[in-house]
Amino acid sequence: MLRLSKFTDYAVVVLTRLEEAEEGGVLTAPGLAAATGLGEPTVSKVLKILSHAGLVESRRGAAGGYRLTRPLSQMPLTEVIAAIDGPIALTACVDNSFGVCDAEATCPVRGRWDPVNDAIRRALSGISIADLAGAPPGLPHAAPVAAE
Repeated sequence: MLRLSKFTDYAVVVLTRLEEAEEGGVLTAPGLAAATGLGEPTVSKVLKILSHAGLVESRRGAAGGYRLTRPLSQMPLTEVIAAIDGPIALTACVDNSFGVCDAEATCPVRGRWDPVNDAIRRALSGISIADLAGAPPGLPHAAPVAAE
């Protein structure tokens, strides 16, 4: 089973909350923790990783905090996954890596996983964080209340 870490899920949640900041505005780690319901140490760790990956930027000072480096519609899910969990792969023996498997010398499927991994990467790169932040499919949208 392909499973992403909780931190990748938390990163998506934090990124979607950051987008809700006013244009160019910043949010602090404590503010994001309160808005997301996540612990402040967790939010701080996620923000540090996202900052290192160039997905968010930090501003120091009294009016400091974090902000997105670009709109979520231009941020593919693959970038967040790679930032948090590392390269996207089903097995360790991908992309011509050598020396990571005890059975690689005798493995009959050595190198055959690369097309599968490429297909997964392509599929995930077509999904933006904005796609995940939208309303879930199949849920009714709230109808606007008419003024009387």
